[in-house]
Amino acid sequence: MLSLKNVHTYYGNIHALKGIDIEVNEGEVISLIGANGAGKSTTLMTTCGVVPAKKGTVEFKGQDITHMPTDDIVKLGICQVPEGRRIFPHLTVAENLDMGAFLRNDKAGIAEDIEYVYGLFPILAERKNQAGGTLSGGEQQMLAISRALMSRPNVLLLDEPSLGLAPIIVKQIFDIIKKINVEHKTTIFIVEQNANLALKAAHRGYVMENGAITMTDTGENLLANEDVKKAYLGI
Repeated sequence: MLSLKNVHTYYGNIHALKGIDIEVNEGEVISLIGANGAGKSTTLMTTCGVVPAKKGTVEFKGQDITHMPTDDIVKLGICQVPEGRRIFPHLTVAENLDMGAFLRNDKAGIAEDIEYVYGLFPILAERKNQAGGTLSGGEQQMLAISRALMSRPNVLLLDEPSLGLAPIIVKQIFDIIKKINVEHKTTIFIVEQNANLALKAAHRGYVMENGAITMTDTGENLLANEDVKKAYLGI
């Protein structure tokens, strides 16, 4: 469904992605793990066209989207939940969700999806008239995921969904991520420093070091890999 082929991305003279190859198949949960600064977030930003690839191609359903504007990429069915949530703090929960559906005009479908995300995260239904900026960090992450789901994405990109959250909330978020994949038939590509949770949730995983992919395997096999254990799992 989504592929990055020999992708090179730069920030000025800094070579951030060095010829990476990643494939995300329909219905999969894919995790990209690596140390801070390895290039994981840049991979998602390049996929969305925010930081375009200088070389190589990004393809979605066989279509080259490498240099396509970000809003057109969203229209095709790719939506990102950015690192740090980046909700609209002065808008209510309900208004944030409306913004997620900005490119849609199917009122019945939008109403159905609002009920679906309120079912996933009941606390958001309770606080639908509350300003997003007054929510806790975990609630803001729930809102950011819900806002992205309102675009009805084929592929959901999640950038560090566990960042800054208490362990009990992180577990809840990852349980919901797996539920979205199964129930909503949404393909999910996760970038995450919590390698243990990310690989447990993933069908397949990629390991990134210094802007290059150094390893790929099933999530289960990567969890059992001795090098991964030492470098990323603290075992």
